[in-house]
Amino acid sequence: MKKAQMKIQQMAFMLIAVTIFFVLVGMFFLTIKMATLKKDAAFLKEQEAKLLLDKLASSPEFSCGTSFDEQIPNCIDFDKVMVLKSKISNYSKFWGVSNIEIIRQDTKSTESCTPQNYPDCKILSLMNENAEGISVSNFISLCRRSSIMQDPYNYCEVAKILITYNEN
Repeated sequence: MKKAQMKIQQMAFMLIAVTIFFVLVGMFFLTIKMATLKKDAAFLKEQEAKLLLDKLASSPEFSCGTSFDEQIPNCIDFDKVMVLKSKISNYSKFWGVSNIEIIRQDTKSTESCTPQNYPDCKILSLMNENAEGISVSNFISLCRRSSIMQDPYNYCEVAKILITYNEN
């Protein structure tokens, strides 16, 4: 009888040991899966922000459309965006980003854009609620109407659009 009880105890301890082993393997697997899941979520959020950059450049509030006699891809109308800057409070939650900046590349000025110094400025900040987070940028064409001796023409230059979003 003692031999049978000993075998039953051995079997019970063995079953407990195997169960604990599989629980530990499962926890290890879940830890690895959660780590890759967080990386994947951050990657997808960054991809979403890059797509948002393209969406912003082609949205009616930003895009040149056919204003400059032709369809220019990734073109932002500087005149429209300056007007939008005064009405940006209506759009604060619309795009889901905390900061939108357009940085002109071909200017010597270092000033932020205001109606008083437009178009001789460098940085146009549309939103600056909380500029902490992950930033994504892309180059665009920044176009506006200008004139020489009252003869209008289209002036386009290279600029960079930068958006910042919170990872949460």
